[in-house]
Amino acid sequence: MDNTMSSRNNWENKQSARERMRIERERQAKRDKTRRQLLAGGAVVAVLAIAGGIGVAVASMGEDDRPLVVPANATGENGTTVVYGDKNAKNTVDVYEDMRCPFCAQFEQANGKTLTKLADDESLSLKVEYNFGTFIDSNAGGEGSTNALTALGAALNESTDAFVAYHQVLFENHPEETDDKYGDDAYLVELAQKVPALKGNKDFEKAVKDGTYEAWAAKVSEKFNENDISGTPTVEVNGEKIEVLGSTGPVGPEEFTKQVKDRLKD
Repeated sequence: MDNTMSSRNNWENKQSARERMRIERERQAKRDKTRRQLLAGGAVVAVLAIAGGIGVAVASMGEDDRPLVVPANATGENGTTVVYGDKNAKNTVDVYEDMRCPFCAQFEQANGKTLTKLADDESLSLKVEYNFGTFIDSNAGGEGSTNALTALGAALNESTDAFVAYHQVLFENHPEETDDKYGDDAYLVELAQKVPALKGNKDFEKAVKDGTYEAWAAKVSEKFNENDISGTPTVEVNGEKIEVLGSTGPVGPEEFTKQVKDRLKD
């Protein structure tokens, strides 16, 4: 990925040995809990349950033997489509990001709220589809991209608005790419306290700590990899890429808005 190559080549592990061991113990506890649940439940089953508008699909196993649990408010095959705005809108803005990507953080800090405001403008008939990769975990080590995406799944299960608000908070409090801080569940829960719908929300916190949506995050990442994306952030309006990063940083809201509106269908 072109936009993150230089920072990856200078990879430094900034976490202390004690912190890395603590996070690894937390990850192992998640794995052990899931395995115990699977053993208690017997063989892999296919179940589709609808309760209170929340769909839970246990149809396949993730890389860590986790069942696929699809967040409420997700759409598409395996629930990998995350939409903000009118799902029937004529225009689509696709945003491709990795939650550990520092350039994505720059873009979101400059234009994230502008984009959601454009989607809120009914006269534009515009929706935003968020697409997430986890390539930085693979290239730089750690699991912050996957873990943050898993937490976003827990937020999406609450509401689309909670997802968008939490997505903004994560990018507003973004660590350096070389710091796998999003691999720490406690940090993700701490940041969630800035989102009213997630503050003190025990269901959300449990989902984050249990890694409930980890298999879903893997499916979202698989979908990302199917697209011809050479770097993040990438933004496309009705399939046409627009420029969101200049030589000195992200384009401003005025330029960003113009590029989007110039590509909208009448």
